[in-house]
Amino acid sequence: MSFADKTLTCRDCGMDFVFTAGEQEFYASKGFVNEPTRCPSCRQNRKSQASSGGSRDDRAPRSSSYAPAAPRERVSYKVTCANCGQETTVPFVPRGTKPVYCSDCFDQMRGGSSGGAGGARPRY
Repeated sequence: MSFADKTLTCRDCGMDFVFTAGEQEFYASKGFVNEPTRCPSCRQNRKSQASSGGSRDDRAPRSSSYAPAAPRERVSYKVTCANCGQETTVPFVPRGTKPVYCSDCFDQMRGGSSGGAGGARPRY
């Protein structure tokens, strides 16, 4: 596949920059499907901010590496097994688009034991 230089606009500074054929070839070899949205200097600034713990987009709160995360309480939802009618609980919100089974019926439908490495799975 042949590549040609492209002029793109940086989303941070608004300046035009050239996405060279060589860069495009590199991106393709790495399996990247999106073109860069930042010019090289804004990319470098963003990388240096990230590595120094600088400003972020605040998508998620930053957690301290010294404090362990608080264990999250396990939430269960009451459902009726679609196979045997027994009331049971599941660790996800049933959408109603697929049948939900109790642990015993689920194991039977899967073909028996819950085998595999790591021991038995938790029963809900």
